[in-house]
Amino acid sequence: MKVSVFGLGYVGAVSCGCLPELGHEVIGVDTNPTKVRMINDGRSPVVEEGIDELIEAAVRSEKLHATDDLAAAVMDSEVSLVSVATPAKANFAPDLTAVEGVIRSIGEVLRRKPGSHTIVLRSTVAPGTTEDHLRPILEAGAGRAVGDRLSLVFNPEFLREGSSVRDFRHPPQTIVGSVDEAGYELMERLYADVPGAFVRTSCRVAESVKYLCNVFHAMKIVFANEAGSVLKAYGLDAREVMRIFCQDKQLNISPLYLRPGFAFGGSCLPKEVKGFVTLARQADVPIPALAHLLDSNSAHVDRAFEMIAAGGRRRVALFGLAFKPGTDDMRDSPLVVLAERLVGRGFDIAIYDGFVRLSRLLGKNKEYIDREVPHLDRLLRPTPEEALEHAEVIVVGHADAAVRESIRRHAAGRRIVDLSGYDDLRDCGAASYEGICW
Repeated sequence: MKVSVFGLGYVGAVSCGCLPELGHEVIGVDTNPTKVRMINDGRSPVVEEGIDELIEAAVRSEKLHATDDLAAAVMDSEVSLVSVATPAKANFAPDLTAVEGVIRSIGEVLRRKPGSHTIVLRSTVAPGTTEDHLRPILEAGAGRAVGDRLSLVFNPEFLREGSSVRDFRHPPQTIVGSVDEAGYELMERLYADVPGAFVRTSCRVAESVKYLCNVFHAMKIVFANEAGSVLKAYGLDAREVMRIFCQDKQLNISPLYLRPGFAFGGSCLPKEVKGFVTLARQADVPIPALAHLLDSNSAHVDRAFEMIAAGGRRRVALFGLAFKPGTDDMRDSPLVVLAERLVGRGFDIAIYDGFVRLSRLLGKNKEYIDREVPHLDRLLRPTPEEALEHAEVIVVGHADAAVRESIRRHAAGRRIVDLSGYDDLRDCGAASYEGICW
């Protein structure tokens, strides 16, 4: 395949070095004459382990050259990778000036180019940018719509400085969002010899994954550093603690707890977070991120309440009261907090949780309910149908398949607020459906 790469910075230079390994012919494009000259001399414009040798080999085999002639590069390639910079503006939103300019210029060249062409954006942009912002610019320049011999793709890169060649050759996955089917097919050909899963998704999801990955990496670093600082204050080597911590691939380093849904609760997590924050305060170690975990959790409960209250003071059926399904433990349950908030604001609320039986409550669990929700006996209903009887809004904290089937049968004309993400409730004939994170 003939590929033009726009922007010979870090991502573009690595692409110029690695794509020829896959058998493609590459044209590097940049307005900086020094970068163009370096590529044509077989040298990398960026410092990175192994990249000089790759670029030298690609130039020597005539699979790579660079130019400042944008039009010639577009006319002589079938796919253009756009890797120009998106620096932060004063409000930290990406500055799209360079991307817009390249997309507009490519479109104007395509207006007079026969055959099909695919534009692949690799620069970091906010969700919706590719389709809502750049697509109109491209189509106006090209004089035709995406799908008419024209494809537009967002393909995020996950190259770490210092190991980018290795990352390019062995990615965990290749994520491709495309506006049309032809874009997916071309990208499958482009990355045919690259290992790892090829993930088809929308441009918006692909854009979001790129942002979220870097935010999560930053959060992990902050977590390790804040935790490590507290542990050091108590005479511990945090490296040993984290080494053992990371050996747990079932809970700690895994997809568990990374599913958007409702707030956390129960007898462990809130208590341990409070305890660790107390350790930090007693040792005079500031941990601004971890210290606000509970504030963030409370804000999520606030979001749920605002969603329910958005339609006015309606009769509510709440499904789930324990902090998670399969238990009657209501200690620090966010659903209890939500129920109390609704009652306090004058909502008529009925609750069903098949695991909660007041007559069976014991110990700390009973003490918590007697203290926090002394009127619970007036709110609980023995069957899902009785909870649904007069409800105008159905709030689903958690519900098993049988309960969800009952909700589906009674959903007509009612509004569903889903806090857990049950797919079978999305299209069940309700007047409206809304999830807390979807």
